[in-house]
Amino acid sequence: MAEGFLRHHGQGTFEAFSAGTEATSVRPEAVAVMAELGVDISGQESKTYERYLGEPFEWVVTVCDRAKQTCPVFPGAEQSAHWAFDDPADAEGTDEERLAVFRRVRDEINARVKIFVLAGGRADKEAPEAAPLG
Repeated sequence: MAEGFLRHHGQGTFEAFSAGTEATSVRPEAVAVMAELGVDISGQESKTYERYLGEPFEWVVTVCDRAKQTCPVFPGAEQSAHWAFDDPADAEGTDEERLAVFRRVRDEINARVKIFVLAGGRADKEAPEAAPLG
């Protein structure tokens, strides 16, 4: 979801990549809740971080605690940050209860990515007042 929001809010200003500790599939719940906000991530693919080892990045941002603990240090990253979000894939319950978790995490990620974009690509900055993005 973070990759989708960075592409959406960054409007071509940022090149975004995402990867996890294991390749599964892009969760249909994630596709559905992102579509509710007009962000299409249906073309994204699940991939592992190994694909990007050795690549130069300005920022590497981990977005869940499991990723922070298991992802290696990226030697080519100029800077790194951790944004602690619950992993919605771990949600249990009915379909609607799971979707509620995906929506909550989606909204948290959306807010954090907006801060990143408004701060000019600074993951360590707080949100400027006002100036909301789409």
